Amino acid sequence: MHRIYYKDILKFHQDILTKIGLDNFSVESVSKGLCDASLRGVDSHGIRLLPHYVDSASMGRKNPKPNFVFKKNFPSVGILDADNAFGHAAGMKAIKYGIEIANEMGMGAVAVKNSSHPGALASIALIAAKKGYLCFAFTHADALMLSHNGKRPYFGTNPICFAAPRKKGEPYCLDMATSMISWNKLLNYRENNKILDKDFAADKNGKSVNDPKLAVSLLPAGSYKGYGLASMVEILCGVFTGMAFGRNIAPMFTSPIDQPRHLGQFYIIMRADGCIDQNEFINRMQMITDEVRSEPALDGEKVMLPNDIEIAQSIERNKNGIPLDNETYLSLKKLSEKYNIPLKLINGKKID
Repeated sequence: MHRIYYKDILKFHQDILTKIGLDNFSVESVSKGLCDASLRGVDSHGIRLLPHYVDSASMGRKNPKPNFVFKKNFPSVGILDADNAFGHAAGMKAIKYGIEIANEMGMGAVAVKNSSHPGALASIALIAAKKGYLCFAFTHADALMLSHNGKRPYFGTNPICFAAPRKKGEPYCLDMATSMISWNKLLNYRENNKILDKDFAADKNGKSVNDPKLAVSLLPAGSYKGYGLASMVEILCGVFTGMAFGRNIAPMFTSPIDQPRHLGQFYIIMRADGCIDQNEFINRMQMITDEVRSEPALDGEKVMLPNDIEIAQSIERNKNGIPLDNETYLSLKKLSEKYNIPLKLINGKKID
């Protein structure tokens, strides 16, 4: 297993994306989005996606130098036309505008259209939380979740993210697919020949399956509840934004890579002092955090909040490096050789 330090893999991303022609804002947004996901242990949405992103920019799906257009039909609601930008860049631009609206109105919503998938939403929502704001983030995806009582997918994994600041350390952050696992995580299972849990995925007949190679759809988290949440996200990101929805969304990995996917995103940014003083909110967030973490736990376990595992992973990986499975290592090695950009591994080897 190869490992690489965060600063080195971040620079590798920046150099690669600069070389293929992304503008500075897109370079920084995509590099940070992918590398932060891997740093936090969310490998399914991290650096393993760089080769696909390079192809999608080079072949026309994503716009390396988008012309963002922002407007407001109402004082607290903004619309960002992302011009087929990388989803990370569109999301981070939306956060900027959402904060500006929230500063004036107390709360701001930004609908994003003509985007691509923004990866792990936590990488975007945490930007707002670290600045002292509460943030809801949503995006939709192509049809991969088996419909409740159905035989085929209609909604995507349609993630939901919520982040909020607190007094000590990293913000609170819930970032979850509305399916049991994400499709990228299922692909990780395939690449590593791992067996799925029985409630993760279904075959072409809509039946639960353990073999990831037979899986064609994902099962919703909490049965009809996850399915219902996915429908809510579809309304916010597809219907509300005027983008494609449901089975009309072009698949990420099997649709022509020279065709934009026209996805939507949706963000709500709130000031922490909307009801109480900012410092009081942050202190109360710390209070609930401390109380939950001190709850009685099962033997050998501890009670945690969302983001606790990711915070621990970040600490460990900052110290010891981000692990690269063999598939990811080989794909990054190809990029390194193709673009003549060194990939500096922790063991001292350098791939030129």
